[in-house]
Amino acid sequence: MSVSLISLIVVILAVAGFILARRRALAHSGGDARKLHSLPQYHGMTGVLFTVVPAFLVMILWLLVQPIVFENRITAMIPEATAADDATRTLVMADVRRLAAGLDQAVSQGKLREADIEGMRADLTDVRGRLAEVGVALGSNVQQSVFQAAKAYRLIRNTSSLLMTGVVLATAVAGFFYAMSRISVDYRARNVSERFMIGLLALASLVAVLTTFGIVFSLVFETWHFFTLYPPFDFFFGTVWSPRFGGGSTLGILPLIWGTLYVSFIALLVAVPIGLMSAIYLSEYASKRVRTVVKPLIEILAGIPTIVYGLFALITVGPLLRDYFAMPLGLGNSSSSVMTAGLVMGIMVIPFVSSLSDDIINAVPQSMRDGSLAVGATQSETIRKVVLPAALPGVVGAILLAASRAIGETMIVVLGAGAAAKLSLNPFEAMTTITVKIVSQLTGDTEFASAETLVAFALGLSLFVITLCLNVFALYIVRKYREQYE
Repeated sequence: MSVSLISLIVVILAVAGFILARRRALAHSGGDARKLHSLPQYHGMTGVLFTVVPAFLVMILWLLVQPIVFENRITAMIPEATAADDATRTLVMADVRRLAAGLDQAVSQGKLREADIEGMRADLTDVRGRLAEVGVALGSNVQQSVFQAAKAYRLIRNTSSLLMTGVVLATAVAGFFYAMSRISVDYRARNVSERFMIGLLALASLVAVLTTFGIVFSLVFETWHFFTLYPPFDFFFGTVWSPRFGGGSTLGILPLIWGTLYVSFIALLVAVPIGLMSAIYLSEYASKRVRTVVKPLIEILAGIPTIVYGLFALITVGPLLRDYFAMPLGLGNSSSSVMTAGLVMGIMVIPFVSSLSDDIINAVPQSMRDGSLAVGATQSETIRKVVLPAALPGVVGAILLAASRAIGETMIVVLGAGAAAKLSLNPFEAMTTITVKIVSQLTGDTEFASAETLVAFALGLSLFVITLCLNVFALYIVRKYREQYE
C-alpha cells in the first residue's frame, strides 16, 4: 500500500476519532458540556492527536530506516568481483533499483507476472526482451547476480511495505481506542492536547536544527574525503581552476571566490540603493494610492523565474553592454560578463531589499517621527537621523538576505557571466561563481569517489563559511550601531 493511501486512512481514522471522542465526552456529561473539565472539542482533539501523531511518527521512522536496511542487505548479495569499490558498488545498486522498477512497471502493465519473474534465472536474454517491451533498457554489462539482487530487492521492498502498512494502521487504531478509553468527565483533555501541541512544536524546531546539522555534517564529511585526495593548500590558495576527469586536475578555489564576490558586489551595488530609496519613498513620501500600486509591481520582480532573468541577461543586457560599453572602451567583445550577470541579478534582488526595508521602516513608531518634527527637524532630517537608525537592524537583515540570494544564484551566472574561472578586475570579462562549478562538477556520468566530483562538497562548505562570516559581520555592525543609538 502506498504512503499516500496509508496517510489517507489514518486521516479518516483521525476525523472519526474527533467526532466520536466529542460525542463520548458529551454522553459522559449527560449532554451538559459545563460538567466536563475540558470543552468537548478538546476531547475530540485528543482523539485526533492520539490517532495521527504516533502513526505518522512510526511511518516516518520506518521510511528513514528502510533504505539503510535495504542497501545493507542487497549489497551483501552482490559479489565482491562485481562491486570491487564504493564507486562501482554505487553504480551496481543504481542498476538494481532501476531493474526492480522496470520489473514493477512490467507487472503493473500486465506484461509480466510474478511467476514469470521467478522463472527468470539463468538467461538474461529473455529478461532484456521482456523489459524492452515496457521501455526499460537492460545494459549488456548487467550480470546475473545483479538481476537476482533486483528480484530480492523487490521482494524485500514489497514485504516491508506490507509490514509498514500493518504496523502504522495498528498504531493508529491503538491510539484511537486509547483516546476513547481515557474520556471521562474529569479527564483533562485540554492539558493533554496542549502538551501534545507543545511537543509537536518542539519536534518541529528540532527537525530544523537537525537538518542544519545534517547538511553541515554531510558537507564536512565529504570535504574531508576530498582533502584526502587533493592537497588543502593547493585548493584554498590555488589560482587556477582546471578540472580534468581522469587525473591531472588543478582545483584552486580563488578564481571562483573572486567571481562570486565580484558578481554579488555589482548586484548589491544595484539593488541596495534602488531598493532602499524605493522603500523610503513608499513608506515616508508616497500616498496610499501610489503605494498600493507601486509596491506590488516591485514585488513582482521576486516572482519571475531565474531562468527568465538569465535569458534576459543573455539576449538583451549582454549585447547592449558589449556594443555600447565594452567594445567602444576596448574592454572586451563578449556579451557574457560579470557586469551583465551583476546588473540582472541586482534587478532580481531589489524586492528583497525594498519590501523588507519598507516593512521595517513602517514599524518604527510614529511618535519618534512626531518628536523629531516637533523639535524643528525637517522630514528628510527625521528620516536620516531618526527613522533609519531605528530601522537599521531590519535594513541590514534585508541587505544580508539580498546578499545571500545573490551569492547562491546560479542560472543568471551561467547565462550571463559564462563559465570561465579567472582572476580579473575587468567587469566586462566572462567569469564564473562557486555555485556554477558545484553544478558542473556533479553533472554527468562521473565517478563519485574522484577528487573532481568531491570538490563540489568542498566548494559548498566554502560557500557556507563565506555566508556565515557575512552573518557574523552584519550582526557585529548591528549591535555596535544599536549601542550607540540607545
